[in-house]
Amino acid sequence: MSRMNETVQQVSDLRAFAGVALRRQGVVGAVAPSSRSLAQALTAVVPTTGPAVVVELGPGTGAISEAIRERLAPGSRQLAVEIDPGMVAHLRRARPWLDVLQGDAARLGALLDERGVSRVDAVVSTLPWTLFPEDVQESILGEVGRVLLPTGAFTTVTYLPAVPLARARRFRRRLRAAFDEVLATGPVWRNVPPGLAYVCRRPDSRG
Repeated sequence: MSRMNETVQQVSDLRAFAGVALRRQGVVGAVAPSSRSLAQALTAVVPTTGPAVVVELGPGTGAISEAIRERLAPGSRQLAVEIDPGMVAHLRRARPWLDVLQGDAARLGALLDERGVSRVDAVVSTLPWTLFPEDVQESILGEVGRVLLPTGAFTTVTYLPAVPLARARRFRRRLRAAFDEVLATGPVWRNVPPGLAYVCRRPDSRG
């Protein structure tokens, strides 16, 4: 992508992000699209060799989607689940190579079935977990666990200002209950706000 095209894309992304942030303040957890540094931390689990299937939850403007695409080998499938109709329209227009599924991540398995997908190699998420009720968190994490291959991995983001909060601590406990291994990356300071990634693996994935 040329520098001019990249700038145009960034402006389009910011407009789309601002639109959904104003329209749905209760479901947007970030104050700006994810930085490239955070995208790289979140997508480190995406396979780089052989055909793979990767799903993104809450792709927003597609900043993480671009980082996933850069890692995937030819023949791979890249899907994204987005609940906001306006953002779905933006993604389909701006990133036609991305298979965008409009719907609730709590119905992940059913949404993937519609695309003929039953198991995936990785799930990458920027969902605002602490804004969700606990039963919704459990539903989504349960769906993620069901669709992941035994060797699969799940990554999600949290923002440093939220880490000490009680609801964030409860979410970390929920992650540890859902997955055998949960690791946190070092802080990504070049993001607004600074964040870190949780890398979660199923029991069979440690080799």
